[in-house]
Amino acid sequence: MIKVGTRVKVTDNTGALIAQVIGIIKGGRQRYALPGRLVKVTIKKARPDGNVHEHEVHVGLIVRVKKEYQREDGTTIKFDDNAIVLIDPETKAPKGTRIFGPVAREVKLYGFDKVTQLAPEVV
Repeated sequence: MIKVGTRVKVTDNTGALIAQVIGIIKGGRQRYALPGRLVKVTIKKARPDGNVHEHEVHVGLIVRVKKEYQREDGTTIKFDDNAIVLIDPETKAPKGTRIFGPVAREVKLYGFDKVTQLAPEVV
């Protein structure tokens, strides 16, 4: 579960390395976000030759969470880290051209098909 203030790893090739969550999009009073939800992030650490720079605000899609959560079929799943992919909110397309590491299956359920196509593994 990701909440406001959490630092997450950016797992695409946009140049961002670390981002901090500053809001949950369409969350209302929701405190936590799980895979497949959109969050507003600010870039805390980035490569100097990347497409994004530090202190910029972007929209990210949560693809992995460290805290275990239960799916509707009763199985529980957790990952090794908290990770997001930077996306364009209108087209639901990722800003990068590659995604590193596995992606949760819930990402496809929320309609982000392009992200799951670029991912090496969907868990």
